[in-house]
Amino acid sequence: MVSEASASGSAPVQPPAAPVYSTAPAAPEAARPPDESRGRFRVVGFSDSELGAPPDVFQEPDHVKSDSVSLHSTGTGHTHLSGVSHVSDSHSNTYYMRTFGHNTIDAVPNIDFYRQTAAPFGEKLTRPSLSELHDELDKEPFEEGLANGDEPSAAEEAAALAAKEAKGGMVKFGWVKGVLIRCMLNIWGVMLFIRMSWIVGQAGIGLTIAIIFMATLVTTITGLSTSAIATNGFVRGGGAYYLISRSLGPEFGGSIGLIFAFANAVAVAMYVVGFAETVVEMLNDVDALMTDELNDIRIVGTLTVILLLGISVAGMEWEAKAQIVLLVILLAAIGNYFIGTFMPTKNKEPKGFFGYNTAIFLENLGPDFREDETFFSVFAIFFPAATGILAGANISGDLADPQSAIPKGTLLAILITGVTYVAVAISTGSCIVRDATGDHNDTVSDTVNCTDAACSLGFDFSICREGGCQYGLMNDFQVMSLVSAFGPLITAGIFSATLSSALASLVSAPKVFQALCKDNIYPSLEVFAKGYGKNNEPLRGYVLTFCIGLAFILIAELNIIAPIISNFFLASYALINFSVFHASLANSPGWRPSFKYYNMWVSLGGAVLCCAVMFIINWWAALVTLLIVLALYVYVGYKKPDVNWGSSTQALIYNQALTHCLDLTGVPEHIKNFRPQCLVMAGFPNSRPALLHLVNSFTKNVGLMICGHVRTLSRRPNLKDLTLEHGRCQRWLQKKNIRAFYSPVLADNLRHGAQLLLQASGLGQLKPNTLVMGFKKNWSDGDMRHTEIYINTIHDAFDLQFGVVILRLQDGLDISHIQGQDELSTVDKPKDTSVISDPNPPNNHNIPLITKERSPPLSLTDQRLLESSQIFKKKQGKGTIDVWWLFDDGGLTLLIPYLLTNRGKWGDCRIRVFMGGKINRIDHDRRAMAMLLSRFRIDFSDIIVLGDINTKPKKHNKLSFKELMDPYRLREDDMQQDEAERLKALEPWRITDNELELYKAKTNRQIRLNELLQEHSNTAKLIVISMPLARKGTVSSALYMCWLETLSKDLPPVLLVRGNHQSVLTFYS
Repeated sequence: MVSEASASGSAPVQPPAAPVYSTAPAAPEAARPPDESRGRFRVVGFSDSELGAPPDVFQEPDHVKSDSVSLHSTGTGHTHLSGVSHVSDSHSNTYYMRTFGHNTIDAVPNIDFYRQTAAPFGEKLTRPSLSELHDELDKEPFEEGLANGDEPSAAEEAAALAAKEAKGGMVKFGWVKGVLIRCMLNIWGVMLFIRMSWIVGQAGIGLTIAIIFMATLVTTITGLSTSAIATNGFVRGGGAYYLISRSLGPEFGGSIGLIFAFANAVAVAMYVVGFAETVVEMLNDVDALMTDELNDIRIVGTLTVILLLGISVAGMEWEAKAQIVLLVILLAAIGNYFIGTFMPTKNKEPKGFFGYNTAIFLENLGPDFREDETFFSVFAIFFPAATGILAGANISGDLADPQSAIPKGTLLAILITGVTYVAVAISTGSCIVRDATGDHNDTVSDTVNCTDAACSLGFDFSICREGGCQYGLMNDFQVMSLVSAFGPLITAGIFSATLSSALASLVSAPKVFQALCKDNIYPSLEVFAKGYGKNNEPLRGYVLTFCIGLAFILIAELNIIAPIISNFFLASYALINFSVFHASLANSPGWRPSFKYYNMWVSLGGAVLCCAVMFIINWWAALVTLLIVLALYVYVGYKKPDVNWGSSTQALIYNQALTHCLDLTGVPEHIKNFRPQCLVMAGFPNSRPALLHLVNSFTKNVGLMICGHVRTLSRRPNLKDLTLEHGRCQRWLQKKNIRAFYSPVLADNLRHGAQLLLQASGLGQLKPNTLVMGFKKNWSDGDMRHTEIYINTIHDAFDLQFGVVILRLQDGLDISHIQGQDELSTVDKPKDTSVISDPNPPNNHNIPLITKERSPPLSLTDQRLLESSQIFKKKQGKGTIDVWWLFDDGGLTLLIPYLLTNRGKWGDCRIRVFMGGKINRIDHDRRAMAMLLSRFRIDFSDIIVLGDINTKPKKHNKLSFKELMDPYRLREDDMQQDEAERLKALEPWRITDNELELYKAKTNRQIRLNELLQEHSNTAKLIVISMPLARKGTVSSALYMCWLETLSKDLPPVLLVRGNHQSVLTFYS
C-alpha cells in the first residue's frame, strides 16, 4: 500500500546528449545565448510540407522557406518546429530557433504541431513539451554548435528539395476529376437508357418525378451528411468505411466497411454482366453467338473484367483517363437522345414516337400501373440508379483536398444527375405513347372508339390493350435508341455507363478494403493492407476484387444477389446519416465541420429514410443486411480492436456519464440502492492481485472500485513518470478484466495519502463508502511507527463514516518482491524506469514492479505466496462462506457474502451464518435470525448460534497472546511517572497496564473467537467476520493489532468487516 522509490534503485533522467558535429567549431563562451535557448537541435533531411494538407495527402512540394519555421529536436526522436525564423549551421542539418527575434524554445502556433502522422521528410514534428519549458535547467542541454545567425546553405536546400521531389509523383485528383466525374458516371447507369422510359410508362410523368425526387432526397441528405463528416478534419483513404469508423467507432465502421467493400466487388459483376448482356444481344441479332447466350455472357464478362483489371492495376492516372473517355461517350449519348427528341420522322410514328405533343404529355402525366406493379415496386427498381454518390469519397486517399472535393463534387453530381433524370422523364413522357404496334397500317378508322393521344395523331393502337405490342414506353426498353438522332450512340452510352460503373466499383472496393485491413479490425485480413508503388496501390485487393467479381460473373444470375447489394449500399448511407446525428447529439468540442449546411434532425430523417427504402426495395434482403451488420458489429465489439479514433460514441458516453452523475447528485441515497463502493489500498495493481480479485468479485457491475496507491518517495517526485505509470496500471487492470480505476497520490506516509484518497476520490455519488486494505502481516517485525500509521488510517476511515474491510491470507498478499510475475505492461515503458520498492518489503528485498528481469528460482514460501495470490481468480467449487455476524454494523458483513454468491466463481458456495447467543436462548435466536434473513431475501444453508462464546479461552492461547503483546507494553510501574509519560508520548502505540486491565474481557473474546473459528470454519472457502472496534484515544495501536492478529491467525482467507453502522439492507419494498 505504501511505495517508496529508493534513491539507489532509480535511474535519474539524463538530459539529451549533445549532437556531435565533426566540423562545427564551438561557439565562444561569451557568445552563448541565455540558458533557456542554449541548445542545438537536430533535424535530418527536413523541408516544410504544404500547410493546406496533411503530410500523407500533399500534392506539390514547396521549397524550404528561409523565414517561415524553425526546427529543433528534443532528443527523443521527435523534431520540434518553432518560431518564425530559422538559421542553420552550414556544416550540418542543424536549426536554431528564434521566436519573434528572441532566443527561446517556445513555439508560435503552427499547423505541423497538430498532425497525427510523421512529416513527409525527416522526423515527426512536435511543439516543445511543457516540461522542456517549465522544468529547471539542471545543466546546459547541448554545448556544441554555431552561434546564432547562419543561413541554410544552398546545398542543404537543394538536398531537401531533391528528397521531396523523389518522394513526390503521387497522383492526386481535384474535385472535378476525382469526385464529380466519378459520381456522375456511377449515377448515370444503365437505368437511364433502358429502364427510365418503362418507369415513365408505369408511373406517369408526375409520379416518376416524385420517385426521382424521393431518391434524390435520400442521396442529397446523405451527400450533406458526407460533406459534414468529410470537412470535420482531414480525410484519408477508405471512403464510407473511413467516414463511419472515425465517427461511430470500429464496431460500426468495421461491419459496414467489410460489406461495403464486398458490395462494390459484386457490383463489378453486376455492371459487367449488364454490359455482356447488351453485347450478346447484339451478337444474337446478327446471328454471331459463339456458343449459347448464357456462356457467351460469361465469356464476354470474363474478358471485360480482365481488361478493367488491367486498367486499374496500371494506376489511378490511367483509370482516371479511362473515366474521362467514358464520360465523353456518355454525355454524347445523352445529348444525342435530347437532339433526337426534336427530330421526329414518319417511319418512327408507328413505333410510338411523335415528338413533343401536349396530348401525349397529358395522357402520360398520370400513372398506368400494369402487371401488379405499384408505386413502391417501381421506386425499388429506380432507386439503385440514384446510388453511386460515394464513388468520389471511396478514393478519398487519392484526392488532393478531400475536405473541399467531396462536398462540391458529390452535391453537384447529385444535382446534375437529378436534373438529367427529370429531363429524360419529361421528354420521354411528352414524345412517346405508352403502347404502339409498329405497323404503318394501324391508322385511325373509328374516331368514336379511339380516344388515346395517338388517335389525334392519326394512329389507332387500341389493339395493344389486349397485349402483344412490342413498342411504346411500356413495351420497348430500347425506346431511347429509337428516339435518338443516332441509335448506335445510345448503345455506346449503355456500354459507357456499365463500364464506368464497373471500373469505379473495381477501384472503390480495394481502396476501402485496404483501409479496413490497415486498421487491423480483422487481423486475419491484414495481408491485404500492403500497398505498392508511389500511390500505395492495393494490388492484392485488386486481385481479390477481381476473383469475387469473376465468380459472380460466371454465375451469371444476379437477380437474387442484386437486392442485397443495393441494401448494402443503403445501409452505408443510413450509417453516414446517423453518424452526423450522433456526432451532433454528442456535442463534442471536436465536432466542428467547416461544411455548415447540415442539420442533425435532417440527417436522422435521412437515416430513417434509408432504412425504409431498404425494406421497400426488398424486405428479406433488408433483414439479411441488418443481420449481417449486427453479426459483424458483435464480432468486432467482442474482439475490441486496439484503436482510439475519438468517435462520437465515446463523446456520447462521456455526455451520458456526466449527465447521469450530475442527476445522481441531486437524488438522496436510498438503502435499496446501496452498493459497496470500495477504495482498495492495493499499491501497484499487480502487487496484491488476490485483494483486487476478491473485491472485483463483489463490485464488478455492481459498485465502484478505486485502486488507491499511496506513493511515498524519498527523492523529489517525478510527476511525469507518475503519469506514465498511471496509464500502464490502468491498462493492466483492463487487461485483467478488473473493473476499477487506478488512483495514485503522493504523500508523506500511508495515512496522509489515505486521507487524501478518502476525501477526494470519486465524483458526486460515485465515490467510495468502504475502505478495503490488506492485513499488515509483517507488523511485528518492522518499525511500529508504520503500525501506528496503519491503525490510524482505519480510525480516519471510521471518522469519515466509511466502512472498513481487511483481507488476510495466511501466506500474505504482497507478491511485488517476486520478480517477473504478472508484470505491468512493458511495451510502452520509458527507457529510464524507476524501480519502485516498498518501505517494508519481505526479507528487505527491493521490489521492481515495472522492469522485467530473469527471476531466480522461487523459494517454497514464495511459491505458496504466488499460489495464494491467485486463489480468488479461479472458480471456488462447492464449499461454504462462513459469516460470523457478531455485531450489527448495518448489514455490510452480510451484504458482501451475498454479492459474492451471485458471481459464477462463488456460485457453488453456500452461506452459513454464525452468531453469538446464550445457551438458554439458542433456538429463539436461531429463529429470529432466520426470520431476519428471509425478510432480507438472502439464502443461507445453516444458522449456528454460539452459546459458548463467552467461555474463557484456553490457557496456552492466553500465553501466546501475552508473548505477542509483551514487547509493546509500556510497563509504567517499572519507571518514573514523568519518564512513562514521555515514553508514551514518543511511542503512542505502547500498551499501558491500565488499558490492558480495562480491555481484558475484550482481549479474551478475541482469543476465544479464534478457537471457535478454528473449530467451526477451518474448511470454509472464506470467513467473513465482524471486525472488532477499538475506541480512538483509548486502545493503543499495538493492542488493537494484537487483537486482529489473534482473531484471524491460522485460518482460511479471512475478511474482517465493519460497516459504518448505517443500514445497507432493508426488507421494505
